[in-house]
Amino acid sequence: MKEYELHTLPNGLRLAHKQVSHTKVAHCGFILDIGSRDELPHQQGMAHFWEHMAFKGTQKRRAYHILSRLEDYGGDLNAYTTKEKICFHASVLQDYFGQAFELLADITFHSVFPEKEIHKERTVILEEMSMYQDDPGEAIFDDFDELLFAGHPLGKNILGTTASVGSFNRQNFLEFVKNNLHTQRMVLASVGPMPFSKVLALAQRYVSEVPATQATLLRQPFTTYQPRQQAASRVAINQAHCILGGPAYGLTDERRLPFYMLNNLLGGPGMNSRLNLTLREKYGLVYAVESSYNIYLDTGNFSVYFATEKRNLERCLSLTYKELDRLKEPLGTLQLQRAKQQLMGQLAMAEESNLGFMLMMGKSLLDTGEVETLADIFKQIEAITAPQLAEVAREVFAQPQLSQLVYHPA
Repeated sequence: MKEYELHTLPNGLRLAHKQVSHTKVAHCGFILDIGSRDELPHQQGMAHFWEHMAFKGTQKRRAYHILSRLEDYGGDLNAYTTKEKICFHASVLQDYFGQAFELLADITFHSVFPEKEIHKERTVILEEMSMYQDDPGEAIFDDFDELLFAGHPLGKNILGTTASVGSFNRQNFLEFVKNNLHTQRMVLASVGPMPFSKVLALAQRYVSEVPATQATLLRQPFTTYQPRQQAASRVAINQAHCILGGPAYGLTDERRLPFYMLNNLLGGPGMNSRLNLTLREKYGLVYAVESSYNIYLDTGNFSVYFATEKRNLERCLSLTYKELDRLKEPLGTLQLQRAKQQLMGQLAMAEESNLGFMLMMGKSLLDTGEVETLADIFKQIEAITAPQLAEVAREVFAQPQLSQLVYHPA
């Protein structure tokens, strides 16, 4: 059985479908190759605002009818914006897949951006911005991106600024969509029990008449990194919040997977990550600690985050840097094999999520033109060597090249 089926419509829009016969739930989504890093300076926050406004009215539906169309059947309609993608997606019982497909096509291609709804949703987004700022564990990641990618679009907050969000009008949205909604920079992905022939028939009915559009994707490369140290006082917090890290490898870099495994070993979701075993289990200094690896098409960034009592901050930092240094030496044979087994197990369990696979499939086709099978990824993981891991650790974890941001209780 094929992992997935792929078809390109005459207008350039690609369809990707994986048939899963043992489920009654269908997932589908329009994944667009446009994100916050593609905004012009005066458009900061526009991609995310567009994501919100897609639910606020089309040529034939008002907001209530959009929100009720699938929810009345127990379905779920959702969307998200990242620095490189916008996605509109839905999950429904297979009997309502046609309704979900049609609705997604409607909000993607036929939104009208009512002025009244723009004013209303502007307030909602400003509340969303305040919510994140009220949570230091969220806000510090946005501030760290700004520190790390200073002066570059990747450093800009996806939500925008109070000034930018307050300036957008209907014409701004129409122009942004016209300049960025291109059929050749879009994938319609689906996973469910329906055969591919049904997906293709729905596409021919609802999106084949969308005019073909294409544009060269020109994204500003990030080449100006300088390590920076910054501290700030914040009221209404009881702990010191700390994040440290630096640039890492992009999606097409062959060192990406070795570093992904290294990051998983350091501070991934496993309770046996090195940082969790040291900072929490051994010394009891934190409730939670994590390391993250965000991968973009041409670059990436690595970070370690924890919160602790202010008096324990320097000790936590010292222990963190010690763990980073330990990884600069090659792992033993048993350690390496355990790290590989852990990562492969996590990836296999993640693929059991049909929704997650659908979203991954669309993103991967946009970024690389293909979807790697789990078997292919496992082969790549098995080929990783201890010297490879030590080499990327020495490069990415070099302490003089790391930036650091701390929130101190005021």
